Amino acid sequence: MARIAAWTVGVGGVLGGTYLGLVTGAVPLDVGVGRRTRPLGPQTVDIAAAREVVFDVVAQPYLGRAPRAMREKLSVLERGSDLVLAEHFTPVAGGRLRAVTVETVRFSRPGRIDFRLVRGPVPQVTESFVLSEHASGTRLVYEGQMGTDLWALGQWWGAAVAARWEATVAASLASVREEAERRARS
Repeated sequence: MARIAAWTVGVGGVLGGTYLGLVTGAVPLDVGVGRRTRPLGPQTVDIAAAREVVFDVVAQPYLGRAPRAMREKLSVLERGSDLVLAEHFTPVAGGRLRAVTVETVRFSRPGRIDFRLVRGPVPQVTESFVLSEHASGTRLVYEGQMGTDLWALGQWWGAAVAARWEATVAASLASVREEAERRARS
């Protein structure tokens, strides 16, 4: 009976550790077997500001100096003129844990920003912000694709991650809209 209890605790510990590692991005799983992809978005936001202003609001924390409020969410690891490698921090599990994703972010002024996951809770994510002129200012369209491994198990995990991922993007887009419109009014 003691062996069964020890085995159960050991397996539970391994599963729990694996889950925490996946959720926080500390243990990325990319086995390349049973890869399934799913769309992210689209999410569309109309912003009452010029396209250049919206682009600058998105790009500034990456290409310039991150505002104090962004420093808890973003750390630029390497910066070039149009490409950065950045860590993004997202609270999970009610704020008790912090998920860390590492992404490249490429800037094509004035109309496009592309993101590619390097390390995170899933093996593959590509995303874009496409900015176009619109009657009331700028239309920002977010779209992407997420890939997971291990067939149905990965598909289930991807659905769980995608829900949180898209909610985080929606909050970010709302912040971009608010700041761009504030700058446009100034």
